[in-house]
Amino acid sequence: MARPRRLTRAELVAARLATQRLTGAPFASVGAAVAWFGAVQAQDLRGALWGIGQRVRGATEASVEQAFAMRAIVRTWPMRGTLHAVAAADVHELVGLLAPRVLARAAGRYRELAIDERVLGKARDVLAAALAGGVTLTREELYATLAAAGIPPTGQRGIHIIGALAMQRVLCLGALRGRQQTFALLDDWIAPPQQPRERDELLGELARRYFTSHGPATIDDFAWWTGLPLGEARRAHSIARAGLREVSIDGAPYWYAGARRTAARGVHLLPPWDEYTVAYRDRTAIVDGARAANGLAPVILAGGRVAGTWTRRLARDRVIVEPRLFGNARVALGPALARYGAFLGKPAALR
Repeated sequence: MARPRRLTRAELVAARLATQRLTGAPFASVGAAVAWFGAVQAQDLRGALWGIGQRVRGATEASVEQAFAMRAIVRTWPMRGTLHAVAAADVHELVGLLAPRVLARAAGRYRELAIDERVLGKARDVLAAALAGGVTLTREELYATLAAAGIPPTGQRGIHIIGALAMQRVLCLGALRGRQQTFALLDDWIAPPQQPRERDELLGELARRYFTSHGPATIDDFAWWTGLPLGEARRAHSIARAGLREVSIDGAPYWYAGARRTAARGVHLLPPWDEYTVAYRDRTAIVDGARAANGLAPVILAGGRVAGTWTRRLARDRVIVEPRLFGNARVALGPALARYGAFLGKPAALR
């Protein structure tokens, strides 16, 4: 058997930029972009809109919001206990595959908050009645409904009840009402699949999508991203392996579907929790030292590597971006600012 081709760290970064669609051809639609990834971290909604939008041809913040409102994509808690955007066709099966493990791990926290099966069962019945017939309610309205039924939502109890019911495939997040997120019954918002797939088929498909959209990556990276135990991540990888290519980086096996080879070029303003930064257990390929532990901040990419962080401030007629570059980094931010301004529909300027 031929040995896997060796890649340098620079080639790894270039390949990931391509598979993540930060270079090369953008997607034609928001739904296609989210389906490509399998799931896109969406804990920060505004950041998620930009993270998805910069990978889609001609996307604006309004057009990505519209994809949620039109139910092409859905925001819910499928894995790792965090909010993700998921394609409508995948949401029922992905939550059913991955969320039970999150619920099991959260049992101790639920006990601390006095959330047991009796409380969840009562909350399920109360909220199902309140949301029946396609009704959507904001978080505060859900909390008021729970409180009126004798289920205090105080502290973090309310959001944990909502999250648990979402992971049980009762609720999901619906459209925005103004700037407020609403919630809906999942089966009302997105119809369940008529022919659900078997677990092994779902595992293999999830592994195929991860290594196709995030590769080259390791099985440890895949286990981190999904929250699966390592043994089950290996099983998923073995099911998908026939369609994947193995390469060697620093002597370790990495897998991907094979991206067009290109140079790691361009500057990108990535949002917090972007898939390019957060979706790998090992982030040392893109950022040095202690900074590798933080995949959460909005970062400036230059040639595929983190050159700094950035913050924004929205003014009436523009968005003001303040970069914080690391060390002696010099980055030409003009094109990235122009892309971000076009996405928001107002000029972007440096502070």
